[in-house]
Amino acid sequence: MFDVGFAELFLLALIGLLVLGPERLPGVARTVGGFVRKARMSWVSLRNTIESELAEADLAEPIKKTSEELKQIGKNLTESPAFNSVKSTFESTEPDPVAIDESNPDPSKKPESGKPEDV
Repeated sequence: MFDVGFAELFLLALIGLLVLGPERLPGVARTVGGFVRKARMSWVSLRNTIESELAEADLAEPIKKTSEELKQIGKNLTESPAFNSVKSTFESTEPDPVAIDESNPDPSKKPESGKPEDV
């Protein structure tokens, strides 16, 4: 990013030594290093967050598109004449709600003995 080489670092250290003196230079270097570390960690965190949001958006887009296509297909099917004719056929025929057992015409009567031949 800044393209700082060895010569530039040496020049900055020499200027810092002359301005701050040998007593305060290590403390200031530690503090500046901490700030640089925090800034780098914040930048990496921000980059990871942005990348994850973009990846999530890339995954969500095909899902939304497919969902919309399925809704459109369902709408087209329900509006088609073939579906309406099948639907009306099922609606017009009502099944018999009470199925009568032919071997026992009165379902309220139970066989008198529990023998298998009476069943």
